[in-house]
Amino acid sequence: MQKPERHPLTMDGRDRALLRGDPMTGDRYYSREFAQREWEQMWTRIWHVAGRVSELEEAGDFIVHDFMNESVICVRQRDGSIRAFYNACGHRGMRLVGESGHVPAFHCPYHGWVWGSDGVLEDLPDPDDFPQNPCGTRKLEELRCDTWGGFVWYTMNENAPPLLDYLEPIPELYKNYPMDTLVRVFWMKIDLNTNWKFATDNFSESYHTHTAHPQVPPWIDQDVASARHEMFPNGHGRTVQPMRPSLTERPPEGTEHPFDAVLRQWDIDPDSYPDYETKAMQGWRDLKAAKRQLWKERGYLHYEHMNDEELTDSPHTVIFPNVTLSFLPDNVIFFRTEPHPEDPNKCTFDLWCMAFPVAGMTEVESIMAGMQPLEEAEFDHRQFDGGRGVPEIEGQIVYQDMMLAEGMQRGMHSRGYRDAYLAGQETRVRFFHEVLNDYLEGRK
Repeated sequence: MQKPERHPLTMDGRDRALLRGDPMTGDRYYSREFAQREWEQMWTRIWHVAGRVSELEEAGDFIVHDFMNESVICVRQRDGSIRAFYNACGHRGMRLVGESGHVPAFHCPYHGWVWGSDGVLEDLPDPDDFPQNPCGTRKLEELRCDTWGGFVWYTMNENAPPLLDYLEPIPELYKNYPMDTLVRVFWMKIDLNTNWKFATDNFSESYHTHTAHPQVPPWIDQDVASARHEMFPNGHGRTVQPMRPSLTERPPEGTEHPFDAVLRQWDIDPDSYPDYETKAMQGWRDLKAAKRQLWKERGYLHYEHMNDEELTDSPHTVIFPNVTLSFLPDNVIFFRTEPHPEDPNKCTFDLWCMAFPVAGMTEVESIMAGMQPLEEAEFDHRQFDGGRGVPEIEGQIVYQDMMLAEGMQRGMHSRGYRDAYLAGQETRVRFFHEVLNDYLEGRK
């Protein structure tokens, strides 16, 4: 097997000795004062995802990203570059646009000022009524903007490190995935009654999966001894798990195993193995070999540069502070929570299911949202409403996580909770909070 080299920045994500032991107290999840510190010291200094590069095909195409009480426009320029501006008219602050789209220029709906896609004022009513005509000299406030992974990123901080430095070592770890080719087949924003940190905590460990997601062990081995836990200095981290059946949690005798269908898809007979253990372990190795041999003729062109681990495993990756990318051989799932502008007990949860196109394929299994057409999805904004607002994803892994979120938020208010008592495989949870503390205390 082709084993990937360990990146030099990798730290053992199970090593408690790497932690200071900062407490994870409940007030972090509901205190308005704490949320204000997050805004001032962390959110205004990190890199944010505005959207997908594929949304900006032509000059004048733009993305609007609202974050708390701020709003940013990322717009494709005539020279092909992408620039970002605050979504606020330079006259009296009116928001220029409410949602993503295409315009030759931005027209303020209040007083009619016209701003070019380059942020320069082009026209306005009664220009002679000003001390001097501001056309050509007034500009929208610009932000730094960059791209990676097919995503458009921006930062409100003039002194933030370059995007690739901020993300290090994530771009290097996933250089074999042609992420620019991903098609977003499911696109939903969901309002949740929980603090935004619930998702980062949740996606920083898989200790909960045996209890919360019983459908997972038959096709992803989430036994603690099978996983590789990694964390990195900038606050990012990942758990790498083999996409093979768990040896400890087996389906009832006589039931069809989901791994059998995966093997048959690649011309491997699941009945050729003498026992369950051999099918799980040797079948997993045979699957690597089959994909390595057959990828091109079957149209799986995104396999071209993948190593053996990437062909059959699942690296579940958290990018500090609030983005999670779950990589699978044929899918990438984007999760993101963002805080409510006023109430730290609420957040939004973004779910983007993305798939690599395969020749002749018109539908894909999106993992978190079931079968979907292999085409760019329409945006949908929902209330979770105890699960009633998102029946399309009922029973999916992410739905089960969201069902837990509001109970966790209520628990953070309890006088019976003072700090977390964590297993070794949950080390990354406290590490995330310690990096957050570094931002709040000015150490980052």
